[in-house]
Amino acid sequence: MKRPVTSGAETTNPAAPSAPAAPSTPFAATGSAADPAAAPAAGLDGIPRQRPLTVSAASAKDVRVAVAESVPAAAERAPAAAGSARPRSRPLLARLRRVRPWRLFPTPTGTPFTFGYAVVLAVTSVVAEYADPGLVDRALQASSTDVAHLAQSPVRVLVASALWIAGGLTSAYVIAFLLVLTALERRIGGWRTAGVFLLGHGLATLATEIPVGLSVLAGHLPESSLHRYDYGISFGVAASVGALAGLLRPWLRWTVLAVFGWMVIGDLIAFTDPMTNWGHTMALAIGVATWPLLRRVSSRTTTGTRETPRTARACP
Repeated sequence: MKRPVTSGAETTNPAAPSAPAAPSTPFAATGSAADPAAAPAAGLDGIPRQRPLTVSAASAKDVRVAVAESVPAAAERAPAAAGSARPRSRPLLARLRRVRPWRLFPTPTGTPFTFGYAVVLAVTSVVAEYADPGLVDRALQASSTDVAHLAQSPVRVLVASALWIAGGLTSAYVIAFLLVLTALERRIGGWRTAGVFLLGHGLATLATEIPVGLSVLAGHLPESSLHRYDYGISFGVAASVGALAGLLRPWLRWTVLAVFGWMVIGDLIAFTDPMTNWGHTMALAIGVATWPLLRRVSSRTTTGTRETPRTARACP
């Protein structure tokens, strides 16, 4: 009779049925040897019957996804921190793409007040050019904001006188009207632009005609001065120029005021039509006086603290 042979912690009995052979590879306990993710973790040496710790394929996939997501996030933070020390410079080509020249002129949807007013002025200018001279002369006389008409029906003649262009479509005020009122309406809306225009037109007209009436009463001017022709859009355009300058950048603001002011001063020095020239100067001052109000309106429109008018846009 043979005695059992003892080896290590286990005893081998030749009479007992043979146990199945242990797996020869560490990966055989949990799956295929070709799958590294299914390999068990190493156990402690010298302790029998340890349950192998396995890492499932789903857990390994979650780990890989978490690592993959964290790497791009760290890569994004690193350039941002490195580039924060120097300001970003927008390429010149990208800035030029933002320039839209067609926004300098009125459109039916973007600037309805300026566009509609321009159409009316174009029609009246064509009538003044090609209609019967006697009819045109009577229409202009009825629309004149002289002292006699202002004393009879001031509102009617103030509105009617703003429907004609002194000098026709070739006047320099036509281009100024299109550019200035378009830019102003895109910033403050159509109703406010109309208010600025009519304010300058009306106040400058009264400021020049009332002294004429007083001078006639005092005997310093003849009675014919009560019926002089006075019509056109120049006072309203001058007030709009002054108002728009307050909404521009400083260098452009003072450039616009300097150029237009030099034109007005030149007309005063020439002394060809002192009443009209003084009216342009006063209308420009009226437009400048609206800066505090228009800047508050423009800031509310830009920041969105109030409902933004449909026609109010940023001009390039």
